[in-house]
Amino acid sequence: MSCRVLKLSRQPFYRWLRSPVTEREIVQAYRANALYDAHIEDPEFGYRFLADEARILGEPMPDRTAWKLCRDQGWWSAFGKKKARGKGRKPGPPVHDDLVQREFVAAAPNELWLSDITEHWTSEGKLYLCAVRDVFSNRIVGYSIDSRMQSSLAVAAVNNAVLRRGSVAGCVLHTDRGSQFRSRKLQRTLTSHGMVGSMGRVGAAGDNAAMESFFSLLQKNVLNRRSWATRDELRLAIVTWIERTYHRRRRQARLGRLTPVEYEAIMNKQVALAA
Repeated sequence: MSCRVLKLSRQPFYRWLRSPVTEREIVQAYRANALYDAHIEDPEFGYRFLADEARILGEPMPDRTAWKLCRDQGWWSAFGKKKARGKGRKPGPPVHDDLVQREFVAAAPNELWLSDITEHWTSEGKLYLCAVRDVFSNRIVGYSIDSRMQSSLAVAAVNNAVLRRGSVAGCVLHTDRGSQFRSRKLQRTLTSHGMVGSMGRVGAAGDNAAMESFFSLLQKNVLNRRSWATRDELRLAIVTWIERTYHRRRRQARLGRLTPVEYEAIMNKQVALAA
């Protein structure tokens, strides 16, 4: 019955039943997350240095284990081996099911949030933005900006959103399979706020298309408009555009030609009157 409903082949399903994900595989996945975070932060590091960084992040492992994980994923030092042409990094294992299935609709605030990370160059180096979007009104309810793309970037964005919105128990946070969103830190954060995680599939851009559309607007209106000398200069421009233009001046067809702030004010008033 399960195979028919889920449209699964029987043999792979029964193989999975006989040998589900083991505790060792889960440990290895968290170790890989820690190594990847360190690799992204310092691409010059070899596997021994990455293992040292992983220990600091709370994922100790032998150097040999670190080497095997880095080899399997193709995480080589910038001064070491090169990636085989045409081959990219393997996607990380999901820590949540896809609860959204590309149905980007919500009947109330704090029902479904989307999150993703974008980056842009300045003369000082890259600047990373993690944004959290409420599908109900398309409002950016939380964001975090930093010079490093670590799990703390996603955690700070979610905490910022919760601080603004108050009680969000039961809210679904849908993301891609980036290591920042698969990290233990973010999973603990979601649990502490009573939230539920959701992750899209590998190589399916449409699984987080609503978030990509916001970043496309940000690129056209801010990021690609000029060159940026400092990170602080770009940070100020991003915050100004989100809070002044996107939230309060940019009217959206899906919201009945209202801005996100206007839409929430009207809909919340209607809910209050109905109650």
